[in-house]
Amino acid sequence: MPQLSPLNWILLFILFWTAVLTMSVLIWWSSKTFFQGESLTQTNLKENKWNW
Repeated sequence: MPQLSPLNWILLFILFWTAVLTMSVLIWWSSKTFFQGESLTQTNLKENKWNW
């Protein structure tokens, strides 16, 4: 198996942490929009009682 150059190790390090941060942001964003969407539907159901 060939050895990697130091530049490749740096690029792999940056790629790994970019993937970790991207996945954590996606998980945070999906849980945030899920809870906001749930509360918005509850408020819309409470406000729309009159069936205009």
